[in-house]
Amino acid sequence: MSVEQHLLSDGGFQFEVLENWAKLPHDLKLGEVAAVAVDQTDTVFLFTRGEHPVVVLDQNGEFLRVWGHGLFKHPHGIDIGPDGNLYCTDDGDHTVRKCTRDGRVLLQIGVPGRSTDFMSGQPFNQCTHTALSPQGDIYVSDGYGNACIHKFAPDGRLLKTWGRSGCAPGEFYLPHNLVCDEDGWVYVADRENHRVQIFNGEGDFETQWNNLHRPCALCRSAHTPGLFYIGELGPFLAPHLGFPNLGPRLSVANARGEVLARLSAGPAGIGPGRFIAPHGIAVDSKGDVYIGEVCNTAWNWVFPNTPLPPDVPSLHKLRLVKRSQGVR
Repeated sequence: MSVEQHLLSDGGFQFEVLENWAKLPHDLKLGEVAAVAVDQTDTVFLFTRGEHPVVVLDQNGEFLRVWGHGLFKHPHGIDIGPDGNLYCTDDGDHTVRKCTRDGRVLLQIGVPGRSTDFMSGQPFNQCTHTALSPQGDIYVSDGYGNACIHKFAPDGRLLKTWGRSGCAPGEFYLPHNLVCDEDGWVYVADRENHRVQIFNGEGDFETQWNNLHRPCALCRSAHTPGLFYIGELGPFLAPHLGFPNLGPRLSVANARGEVLARLSAGPAGIGPGRFIAPHGIAVDSKGDVYIGEVCNTAWNWVFPNTPLPPDVPSLHKLRLVKRSQGVR
């Protein structure tokens, strides 16, 4: 019996949707996959809101191990630093924890269970994600109860903070995700301002990318540094539900912010190549893309008055089939 191949194509990119890629033990339920990270060996780390906070898979989807039990309250973001360690951002616990690949905590920033005052600019009030500079400096987006970016030294000392609530350059309306490039510039998914803002390592505004819709997930390819992968959310408010050409979708941009491709198999929903709430993205050495979704959280927004089905997919793998030679 032939197996139907599901492809997503746009702008010189073509991906095969690999359904049921993760080969999990029968008794392991992922729950929501808030974030994904891939290391230099293409080992995949899922930061989940299920029974097992960190689920580790190899590049073929084979199960390796789990860890993090009792350590996290509400997983939100995960990143891998130049040293190969994982930086786990917990927005419910107001902490960032640096962990080894097998879960040993090396550094903790923030006081578990204790938030700073709303919009105080002090770390943290529901921090969202972490990015590492080439020198090991730690940048943290403090997004739900603050509107700023914090820069920490590798040992966890606060070096500086910038940003406030607003829509002008250097201001934020939910800084939800961020990445660094090889020059130490910081790219921030300023989600509800519908843009990505770019700063130098000292927090000076450089430029911004517009023409995005609620950029939620953000990843820069380590193997093709000129490419950025953006998970855009669709409309969540009742008057706008069903508006086309707004997401949810995976978009690919170059280092100038030019959108090269927008990929989805249709409007928000369940099925190969369709998304509900892409929340975390990672890319491996082959150009394959991993997308984590928070479908349970988003379901009632996107599908009001519709019961949540069992086993809504929370993880997608898109295998790169081809990329135009002119795309770098």
